[in-house]
Amino acid sequence: MSEAVVFSIVESPLHPDFSDLYRQRGMKQVVLTSMRKAIAELKKQAPDFVVAEFFYGYGNNYAGVNVSNLDVFMYSLQKYAPHAKMIVLVEKHERQYVEKLEALFELHAVLQLPVNKTQMQQALEAQQD
Repeated sequence: MSEAVVFSIVESPLHPDFSDLYRQRGMKQVVLTSMRKAIAELKKQAPDFVVAEFFYGYGNNYAGVNVSNLDVFMYSLQKYAPHAKMIVLVEKHERQYVEKLEALFELHAVLQLPVNKTQMQQALEAQQD
């Protein structure tokens, strides 16, 4: 069995560094610094988990069509890695908007920032319904 792959899409300084946790769990971490790079990498390899921050598309951000920064990536994820588990990190003031994303896509876990190691470990261990 090959090691699990986790994409860490780091778009802000708030994204926690769980490199040690992933390593302890025998996971291969791929750090990506933009959605464009994440989509390009997704076409090369399918992750088992994706950990990314949620930024709501206020007003006309994201062309006024998408809910957040994650929409385009999530559509690509459905195509290239439909079994990947999406773990969304969100700031408290934007938590209410994640429901709009959940209406479009299946999310494995939604964790409110700041996220600690125990919370991430539980999300990685949780079985999807």
